[in-house]
Amino acid sequence: MDRQNLTLLTDLYELTMMQGYFKHNEENRTVIFDAFYRTNPCGGGYAVMCGVEQLIKYIKELHFSEQDIAYLRGLGLFDEDFLTYLAHFRFTGDIYAIPEGSLIFPREPLVKVVAPIMEAQLVETAILNIINHQSLIATKAARICYAARGGGVMEFGLRRAQGPDAGTYGARAAVIAGCVGTSNVLCGELFDVPVMGTHAHSWIMSFDSEMEAFKAYADLYPTGCTLLVDTYDTLKSGVPNAIRTFDYMREKGLPTDHIGIRLDSGDLAYLSKKARKMLDEAGYPEAKICASNDLDEYLIDSLRTQGAAIDSWGVGTNLITAKDNPAFGGVYKLAAVMGDDGTFIPKIKVSENSEKVTNPGDKKIYRIYDKANGKVQADLICFADETYSEDEDLVLFDPQEPWKKTRCRAGEYELRELMVQLFRAGECVYSSMPTMKIREYCMKEQNTLWEESRRLVNPHQMYVDLSKKLYDTKLRLLDEVAEKNL
Repeated sequence: MDRQNLTLLTDLYELTMMQGYFKHNEENRTVIFDAFYRTNPCGGGYAVMCGVEQLIKYIKELHFSEQDIAYLRGLGLFDEDFLTYLAHFRFTGDIYAIPEGSLIFPREPLVKVVAPIMEAQLVETAILNIINHQSLIATKAARICYAARGGGVMEFGLRRAQGPDAGTYGARAAVIAGCVGTSNVLCGELFDVPVMGTHAHSWIMSFDSEMEAFKAYADLYPTGCTLLVDTYDTLKSGVPNAIRTFDYMREKGLPTDHIGIRLDSGDLAYLSKKARKMLDEAGYPEAKICASNDLDEYLIDSLRTQGAAIDSWGVGTNLITAKDNPAFGGVYKLAAVMGDDGTFIPKIKVSENSEKVTNPGDKKIYRIYDKANGKVQADLICFADETYSEDEDLVLFDPQEPWKKTRCRAGEYELRELMVQLFRAGECVYSSMPTMKIREYCMKEQNTLWEESRRLVNPHQMYVDLSKKLYDTKLRLLDEVAEKNL
């Protein structure tokens, strides 16, 4: 999993188009493709960028092995001259991306590929596969962690994930977005993130009594003794036996500063409040209560509203599968083609659905912050050669309703260009931070959002505006298409 050649992780039509470009060499121009998405997942007000490290590894390993060439030859679709080209294929273009852990919004380029069209076409499917999945899980995790309001969220979903890669890279994405750790040991090894867990009901059932099981576990793991208390009866058996076990630990001189119980069924609000009272009265206010059992952001928010005495949360299926929104919806569209003079000619995709009309040209993104509080005001998509000064007023307008305008006063806002270069002429020029450092960055990023954009239901949608130059170019291209079809 740490080193993979995913070159054939592509749709067949990418390869058939590549052969078409190969047969028409004059069409193998340098182009720009943008990967972006149109709608925030889960009805939210933002998403979290994730998957850049795996994208980099994919591009570094991009080559057709002898086995790949033999397989493609056996399909009977490809000529020998094209297969010979593939045998020596290497990516030679440039790639830009928004860094992992960043907040992202609809319609802005997440990844920009600048390369000969044969190369840019080939990498489409894998880029979308990587970024779509990991950004989706990171976004879901961010929502769940926000609902927990400081209570630690543990990612427990490996056994319910759609395969080993989804479970492992999904766990990494969840940690980046705010989870304190994962049950996935492979993820812990690969990405140096905390691994955590308790024990299953089978541990309890394998002993003659619940108390024996608890004492054995306490002897083995005195510095991390969290006991699952709902195997038989939570309040009549599980919690009383957990308290007796903590008494046993004290008598043996074992530390009790890392003890707790886990609730995995029943009315979690009611049971947690009753358990908290029992633990406190027994002299264990330090004992933590962890809850699991098909949790998501809405249930966690509801439990908190009910005053549940829960300190941490184990979240599995609904997180690792993003069960209520199982697809991110990212797309990859041609934005520009290099002309004979070496400049890029903007291209636009037109649709009867206005949200599917693309933004043309070679672009970059500025994030605009309120200087007084550090909160995000808007994102501005502009052409790559446009520059702005914080010493001048900046007028923003809604590209869908351009009469709506906002003036950012000079000295009252800050600008940050979002995209960074990953590859230059096929060589990697970017180093990813360790996963836990990305997590720190993501926590800071989320704090730049207004609370109105973070709420779980009907959040405020962040403004993503176009520069005047880009907006005018888009209108001109739309007019030209309309004229041709009259």
